[in-house]
Amino acid sequence: MTKHVLPVKPDDAFKSEILAGLNAWQKKISSKWLYDDVGSHLFEAITELDAYYPTRTELGILEKNARKYSRLPGARGAMVELGSGSSRKTNLLLDACPDLSVYMPIDISTNHLREAADRIRRAHPSLAVIPVAADFTQPLGQLPLLPELPVLVFFPGSTIGNFEKSEAAQLLKNIRTAMPDATMIIGVDRPKDEKTLVKAYDDPAGVTAAFNQNLMQRMNRELEANFDLSSFAHKAIWNAEESRIEMHLESLCDQAVSVAGEPVNFLKGETIHTENSHKYSEEAFAEIANEGGWRVLDQDSDKKGLFSVYTLKAV
Repeated sequence: MTKHVLPVKPDDAFKSEILAGLNAWQKKISSKWLYDDVGSHLFEAITELDAYYPTRTELGILEKNARKYSRLPGARGAMVELGSGSSRKTNLLLDACPDLSVYMPIDISTNHLREAADRIRRAHPSLAVIPVAADFTQPLGQLPLLPELPVLVFFPGSTIGNFEKSEAAQLLKNIRTAMPDATMIIGVDRPKDEKTLVKAYDDPAGVTAAFNQNLMQRMNRELEANFDLSSFAHKAIWNAEESRIEMHLESLCDQAVSVAGEPVNFLKGETIHTENSHKYSEEAFAEIANEGGWRVLDQDSDKKGLFSVYTLKAV
């Protein structure tokens, strides 16, 4: 059974947030809406690309340090994963933590969540798997079983980088409020050269472009929009001042689009800002963590310094 703790129906939130974002001066849509069923599968394909270094680099760090992570208090209680992504990382930690009682993945995409939970149940039949359908970017409220168990939060994939810095700190505060005595393992991407970064988010095979453009297809499917995908281009930009990669959908002409019955006008060259991916130095991330109510206990990185996995403790 999948638990639901969303305060509103996902469809209602999707419609209201999309319309608000498309009517802003800089059109923008939260990256969480990229991850419907199609988008989630496209993202899994992205993680297999040679150009996309974060997944394989983080996986290598987790493999090297899994035994150390298994000694954290929550490894003998409940592991809560924010975003039910690739089972490779999850299985790696679960294999290293044989005394774990509960695995609780939290994801906004119900079907993707169910698939991920089923994979874990097959691989770990003695583990209690409790999927929770929720938007973890919002306050989570009471989660089942957690008050009785020590908690290890698993937040991989540098997802924290998708949020504005103030939003990232608030998200960490929300997690701490829901799980006040938890320890967290969190993946964080680091700054590096522009060529490597842009290639990772605008790969030669066009998989990332398809992932970004699927957002328009989703609006066509769910909000009766009439986006012409051939009239928009995927664009990845390195914003050095903000230390982040930005993904945009750029209008190739002046055009009008209908979304949920409302007209949205685009000028040629105007963009919809669909995702940020902030890259944090050790000092910058420690500041965000502290603001969110967490203390950095440890930091592990690869030999090239591309990526870091931090261990945090709620304070």
